[in-house]
Amino acid sequence: MAKKTVKKAAKAAKPKASKKAAAPKKRVVARPVKHAVKAAPKAAAAKVTPKKGFKKTELDHFREIILEKRKQIIEELELIHETLSDNSGGDYFEESSPYSLHMEQGTDTMEKEKNYLLAARQRKFLEYLDDAIKRIDRGVYGFCQDCGKLIDKARLEAVPHAQLCISCKMKRGQ
Repeated sequence: MAKKTVKKAAKAAKPKASKKAAAPKKRVVARPVKHAVKAAPKAAAAKVTPKKGFKKTELDHFREIILEKRKQIIEELELIHETLSDNSGGDYFEESSPYSLHMEQGTDTMEKEKNYLLAARQRKFLEYLDDAIKRIDRGVYGFCQDCGKLIDKARLEAVPHAQLCISCKMKRGQ
């Protein structure tokens, strides 16, 4: 037994070379304790109460407005494409001045460019209207993307693809 006690004493006196001993000691800083708040169960946290939005009849009204605007845009796009594909222009031989030929061609080119830009703008507007219909289907139509409040009905009737309320739109504009 004496041998065992001698070995234990030798182990206790002999310092161990470990990683913990080699690393500098970390300073512990006390932090203020926050009051514990009971966490809601996961089932309740996942279930978010829906915000009160427009009624189904109002959403149907907005859908009709959007579909009517969409129909108008598609008709305008068809007219623009007809004018762009029309190759009847170019009857420049009746003019006597050689400069008038270049001016007429320049005017035609400028008109085509304007029509291309108008078509691109109309296509982008059509995308906005399609996104608005998708928001109606998802049930998030009429809520401001910045503040989450309900957008005024008058604003949505005037601009049915609006995603911001007036105050948030004004803040972004500044």
